[in-house]
Amino acid sequence: MNVPRHLARFLPLAARILRGKRLPALLLAVSGKAARRGAGQRGLVANLGLFQALCLAWWRGEYRAVSGKALLTVVAGLAYFLSPLDLIPDFLPGLGLLDDVAVLSWIMRTWSGELDAFAAWRDAQSTARRQALERLPDEAEIRSRSD
Repeated sequence: MNVPRHLARFLPLAARILRGKRLPALLLAVSGKAARRGAGQRGLVANLGLFQALCLAWWRGEYRAVSGKALLTVVAGLAYFLSPLDLIPDFLPGLGLLDDVAVLSWIMRTWSGELDAFAAWRDAQSTARRQALERLPDEAEIRSRSD
């Protein structure tokens, strides 16, 4: 797999996030930025939602049928989205999210089989369970899972 160079720089960070149990903090930050910057970017918001749902289900131990490489790449993509100084800096109006959309789209294409399998699993859950799975963690849940 040829990871785009600008995304590959985020793979070591993604590994540290997963090892250091900092995934919830990343997901909370991504959610905040997506709410502020993603409006009007339907594809971006959809990809971020799927990636966040996968990470939350994995973190909670509800879904483990994802390869380590796919999960690492998704987490790297989320970290890339958060970075203000990526290939096209986010402070450039109208252009700053273009590279984020390209990176997230590349991840969607490259890992489509695993992401489609997760989406099918998620869609097979009851509405209540799906809402619980996709709910961002609060501090109490983060503390209880990091012990």
